[in-house]
This record gives sequence, C-alpha cells and structure tokens, in this order.
Amino acid sequence: MKVVSARTLDEALLALRDAGPDSRVLAGGTDLMVEMESGRTQPDFVVDVWKVDALRGIRATPLGIEIGALTTCAELERSAEASVHADILVEAARWVGAAQIKHRATVGGNLGTASPAADLNPALFALGARVKLVSLRGEREIAVEAFVKGYRTTDRALDELIASIVIPARSPHERRAFRKVGTRKAQSISKVVLAVCAEVEAGSIRSARAAAGSVADRTILLPTLSNAVAASAHGVRADRVGALSREVVRADARPRDDVRSSAEYRTFALERILARALLDFTRLP
Repeated sequence: MKVVSARTLDEALLALRDAGPDSRVLAGGTDLMVEMESGRTQPDFVVDVWKVDALRGIRATPLGIEIGALTTCAELERSAEASVHADILVEAARWVGAAQIKHRATVGGNLGTASPAADLNPALFALGARVKLVSLRGEREIAVEAFVKGYRTTDRALDELIASIVIPARSPHERRAFRKVGTRKAQSISKVVLAVCAEVEAGSIRSARAAAGSVADRTILLPTLSNAVAASAHGVRADRVGALSREVVRADARPRDDVRSSAEYRTFALERILARALLDFTRLP
C-alpha cells in the first residue's frame, strides 16, 4: 500500500490526480483505520490530509458559516460561530464519542464516509448545507443531500477532496432539534438519529426540514414533513403532530433489521422523537 502524507492542499490534489477506485483519503482516521484493521477495506493508495491546514477553520460569512472539512467534533463544540449558526451540528458533535474520538473525527470525514448511522450528517441535511469540493480541475459546490448518493457512496470524484461545508444563515423564527437514540447517549452507533429545523410562529409550524439516520441505506431527508407543512394554510399545530409524525415515518423511512436494532423499533423510535421535537416547537415562546 502506498501512502502520501500531504502538508498542503496542492500536494494532496496532486497525489489524488491519479487516484483509482481502491484509493482512500485519510482525515481523522476514526472510520478508515477501523475498516482497514478489520480487513473490510484494503486500499492500495492512501492520501493522508490531516496536516493540510487549508482544510481547517470555521469562518462566518455574509451568507452564513463555512466549516473546513478537517474541523473536528471537539473544535465544533468550542466554536462560538458554530453554536450560533449550526447549533444542532454542535449538539450532534457532543454525542459522537469519547474525547479521543472527538479530537480526531472530522466533519468532512463523517460526510465522506456516508455511513447511514453518521451522527453529523442529519444535522447537515436539516441545515440545508452545501459541500465544496476541490480538485486540480477546479472547484464545485453541491447540496449535501445530493452529495450522499447511497450506502457509503458519495458524489465525490476520485481526484476531488471535500474542502468545506457551507451552512446558510438561519431565520430568527427558526427552531432546531437534534435527537439520538442509542444503547448509550454517547460512544454508541446510532439506532436512530434525527435533526429538524422549523419556522415557528405563534405556536404553529410554518415550514420544516428534517433528516434522519439509521433508518435507510443512507442519511435521508423527510420530504413528507416539509410538503405537509407547506400545504397547510395555517401551519401545523400541536393537535396534528402525532398523526403527521406517523405519516412521515411510514412514507419516508426504510429501516432494516441489523445487529444494533430492529426495523420495528427504529420505526417506533423515529415516530416518537419526531413527534416530541415538533411538539416542543409548538410550545416554545
């Protein structure tokens, strides 16, 4: 196996110029190193980008916030900018794992791995994030829900790197919630994970964007919720939350049985945590 340890963005992109299907990018290593140790992944070429400072940093912009791909969960927790513009992403980072994991696990790595159980990705989906990708051919930007294409599959070309994540500015009327269901609150792979962003006025939900993990082959949006709220002339109030949550989960989620949980439990849990989040929104001042 060939390994290139890049120190600059140019070095990393030059190394990836001739990358093949069995090449891998190494960021924090919290997923790839486990995969390699178990033998499930056996790359022939690894580009280590951990020392590429150009991929780090959290920056406020006139349109929101930009988070470098190598930003760790620990750095998210400490960031005042992230707490303002991406509070549910910060909340998700709190439950990723132990301190050692938080100091290595990165936003770009979590997204690029595209695990259906990823904790950060539902928050990025709900926040309407966009992914910036760079290569020697140039730069492009894509919606996060279009970037994640399937089970551990993304739209990243072999010669591209995730450079940063762009999160748009939030409305002052927006409310947000993050929920994780696992064997333990932290240091466990999610059985169900949910993130919701909603515009709320006078106890009525006027718009909503939600995403869930561990209930399909990838992180998914819950479009039935968005469409139902948009179709309601007066928004969704507390008395409709229970029935709407059941409708959303039955329409959008495709949970499976595995060693961590059953499809039946995942359906039940997602219905409950979605209903609770929406109900809390309607009761907030």
